[in-house]
Amino acid sequence: MSVKKIGLIVFFISLVFTACKASFSFTGASISPEVKTVSVDFFQINSALAPPTSGQLFTEALKDIFISQTNLVLVKREGDLQFEGYISNYSNNPTAIQGNEQAALSRITMTVNVKFTNTKDETQSFENSFSRFEDLPANVELASREEELLNAINEQLTQDIFNKAVTNW
Repeated sequence: MSVKKIGLIVFFISLVFTACKASFSFTGASISPEVKTVSVDFFQINSALAPPTSGQLFTEALKDIFISQTNLVLVKREGDLQFEGYISNYSNNPTAIQGNEQAALSRITMTVNVKFTNTKDETQSFENSFSRFEDLPANVELASREEELLNAINEQLTQDIFNKAVTNW
């Protein structure tokens, strides 16, 4: 093969690679290029049993997932993607009842109502409840592990919300 033919082939291959722009994300996020910002309002607590820190922990977890898994800029208000809502339920219920009618586990459940607005594509906006739980052995004091359990629940909840808002899965 001549040098001219090799040069021509290299030129066309480079032309193809520069002309085609592919978008790939390990998170599966499918965010329009015109979406640049995200805002997350503070999630109030509307559940009597929720710990006082649960609203702040959830709000920060939701911000964190968008900062870590997208290139969006976090703004205080009026982002291209907007999240608002509240913690509607927080419960601690016995589960896995044993033969002696004692609970082997306590199930901590948290439900969050989320209103998501996509200002660039209103068809993707939604208002939904998301609920997740973690189990705690009955012989372990809740106060000693509550923040750890809340963090695990928040991780699951925010991933569910992220997936519904910006993935096509």
